[in-house]
Amino acid sequence: MRSLLFVPGDSEKKLEKGFSSWADVVIIDLEDSVAPDNKENARRIAADFLSARQSGGKPDVYVRVNDLATGLTDGDLAAVAGARPQGIMLPKSTSGADVQQLSAKLRVHEAQNGLPDGGIAIIAIATETAASLFTGATYAGASARLAGLTWGAEDLSAAIGARSARDADGRYTDVFRLARTVTLLSASAAETTAIDSVYPDFRDLAGLEAECLEAERDGFTAKMAIHPAQVPVINAAFTPSAEAIEHSQAVVAAFEAAGNPGVVGIGGKMYDRPHLRLAERLLARARAAGVTS
Repeated sequence: MRSLLFVPGDSEKKLEKGFSSWADVVIIDLEDSVAPDNKENARRIAADFLSARQSGGKPDVYVRVNDLATGLTDGDLAAVAGARPQGIMLPKSTSGADVQQLSAKLRVHEAQNGLPDGGIAIIAIATETAASLFTGATYAGASARLAGLTWGAEDLSAAIGARSARDADGRYTDVFRLARTVTLLSASAAETTAIDSVYPDFRDLAGLEAECLEAERDGFTAKMAIHPAQVPVINAAFTPSAEAIEHSQAVVAAFEAAGNPGVVGIGGKMYDRPHLRLAERLLARARAAGVTS
């Protein structure tokens, strides 16, 4: 996955538009974008859309449920699990224990609906509370369902009382850069996808592109979107270029030709095993995106 597009679960029009956006993942939102008195309607609309897409194909569909502390999660799952979403996004996850708790709930719903055990994946938003910034290591080994970790600035801002997550130049302040870093390292430790947070100004595509390129440089392999116009920019930024693919193929080929030693020389430059792992990861991303050199 490269792009994950949020769509309000209570808007059939926006859901239709989101499903035609070329996003790799559409996230039907039952949480922040749905008013409290419209939750039940959103559940019904979400379930109907999921049921209508049983033929499969792209995009994958996740549902962002309400967080475990709200008392609404069970109702969300009861409404949508039987309609076979590819995954559930868990907001305000405080640790790997929350992923385990959600996984246990999903196992019950899968059994009740005759679905494969473990078939519904989980993406956790791992930085929306102050306490969650200290528990990143707990996601490693928490659940085989874990398909990604991401982070969010808006809820964390509210939790700590920050007036803004960004400085006058538009860059994240230190607290939020820490949240971003914790997410990246936690995802790496858990061997799952590192997903960058949303870029809130959907009209500023140049700013979005710059933030995507920084995220890809640092090790994120996907980014969330709040508007369909952001999806092509995100997909382009997180799709390996032809030059990068060609270089990675050359690195892999050189190691294979030399009998997989510790170090090889290519064009007068030495490459060791970390370079090989990086090349293999990039080629795996290219295959997932359907790209060949």
